Amino acid sequence: MYKDGKRRKGKMSKYIAIAGDQAAAEAMRQIEPDVVAAYPITPQTEIVMTFSQFVADGKVKTEMIPVESEHSAMSACVGSAAAGVRTMTATSANGLAFMWEIVYIAASTRLPIVMPVVNRALSAPINIHCDHSDTMGARDSGWLQIYSENAQEAYENIILAVKIAENENILLPIMVCQDGFITSHAVEKVEIFDDKKVKDFIGEYKPRQPLLDVDNPVTYGPLDLQDYYFEHKRQQSETIKNSLKVIPEVIAEFNKTFNRKCDLVEEYKLNDAEIAIVVLSSTAGTVKVAVDKLRERGIKAGLLMPRFFRPFPAARIVRSLRGKKAVCVLDRAESFSGHGGPLFNETRSAMYNQEDAPIIKNGIYGLGGRDIFVEDIERVFVDLINIAKTGKVKSLVDYIGVRQ
Repeated sequence: MYKDGKRRKGKMSKYIAIAGDQAAAEAMRQIEPDVVAAYPITPQTEIVMTFSQFVADGKVKTEMIPVESEHSAMSACVGSAAAGVRTMTATSANGLAFMWEIVYIAASTRLPIVMPVVNRALSAPINIHCDHSDTMGARDSGWLQIYSENAQEAYENIILAVKIAENENILLPIMVCQDGFITSHAVEKVEIFDDKKVKDFIGEYKPRQPLLDVDNPVTYGPLDLQDYYFEHKRQQSETIKNSLKVIPEVIAEFNKTFNRKCDLVEEYKLNDAEIAIVVLSSTAGTVKVAVDKLRERGIKAGLLMPRFFRPFPAARIVRSLRGKKAVCVLDRAESFSGHGGPLFNETRSAMYNQEDAPIIKNGIYGLGGRDIFVEDIERVFVDLINIAKTGKVKSLVDYIGVRQ
């Protein structure tokens, strides 16, 4: 299965033809969490299925807890993380929705659980294919969120997430997202880091105020009424805001350790761009092809892909988009606000009242897994060219690829 790849700075890398779900499981194998409690759901199933095989084969010493539902999975994760051990799970769509009550508890209790989420549309009607309605629905739960363009990023982001979540100045759970079937089941060449290097990077888990420390007793989940609830929510908010100062430091250490160039956002041919698209996850790859084609025709197009959605890297996005003439933010989720999708509203809010801000519009696409093609992206750029020339937007929110 493995083929030895090239050495980087004296360390051996391995290259595998592997799907995104399997890449996530490989990262989990190298992390070797103390507890994984999970329930299978398409298209996430292969993550826990592959990892459970690692457990069965003795490749990890993880305590694998098969539960009867996703609500129970997150409940078990909260219990194990509060007890003081490194904890992970994985889910998708309706499974995340079933966890809803406990997802908030995990964040509010400041438990650094890492959860790969394979993005899938929420019912109804029932659909098993990709959009971002599941994690966007959880965007205000207090979890951090990282989005992945491909299997390589899904693998790397999980390793990075452990280091971020467990940072003493953060201590928050993290969702690591990849697109269902598009990324999770597509086979790509993925560079797998050296096992020891990963172990050394994440280090030994040092729990803060664990329940099992009987010499220093603590209480988790007490009743919290008008007297202190508000202050605790403010603390959460400040932690997420301040994490934008800590995360770049962790990313810098990751980049140095693994010879990478990760960042809060990725820019593609954006420096001199006059028009640009902002998008999350796998569609960024499609946009890059469209950008290349337009550049051949002398059109200064570019791409901005936020890697983090929570915390929202507003300052970086402002810096990247300032000076552009027209920008379209693409959302693979409908907020039903009548004013555009979640990424659009965050981006537009960040750019509000900024000097030299571009005209910004929204495109909602790909709901329920509908494909978006290079030609669709090119049409978005043509619209941006017209907006840049005229300064007028015919429609603030467009639905790309939907039948009229």
